[in-house]
Amino acid sequence: MRIYLAGPDVFLPDAVAIGRRKVEICARHGTTGLYPLDNLIDLAAPDASLQIFRGNEAMMNEADAIIANLTPFRGPGADAGTVYELGYMAGRGKNCFAYSNDPTLYVDRVREITSVTAQDGRFTDADGLTVEDFGQTDNLMMIHALDLYGAPLVVPSRKPADLWHDLAGFEACLRLATATKP
Repeated sequence: MRIYLAGPDVFLPDAVAIGRRKVEICARHGTTGLYPLDNLIDLAAPDASLQIFRGNEAMMNEADAIIANLTPFRGPGADAGTVYELGYMAGRGKNCFAYSNDPTLYVDRVREITSVTAQDGRFTDADGLTVEDFGQTDNLMMIHALDLYGAPLVVPSRKPADLWHDLAGFEACLRLATATKP
């Protein structure tokens, strides 16, 4: 089984090392991890961003499944690129697995960055926009894509000490993936 390893991990200072760890864990479980930074890209090329997109898309097309790191990134929700990749894989009917190292409900994370008020049975932010609150850790589209195309989002009972390097959720997803036929 080939598994695309999605997530904001590619932005970490030690992105290559964390990718190697994930690929090694996959190998121990008898799978092949496809890590986006394994694509050879000329970052100085004028079309570098397109090269990255095409390389990642080719990896996803080759993969049987995805494990996405949906730990909130640069805000209250998951990384936008990772969310796209999860949707891409779900749209192709591939097995989808994901984890978040932050078990906090989405509405509570929004509350941490802006004022949230209850109005007419719903929550709104400082701009008067509705804040999704279905008692989930992130947007319903991701949560239900996982439910329908793989397994429920894996979350710890509490945040780990090292949010970006704790791979317990990743390994739990890998066990789910290897128990599921592509």
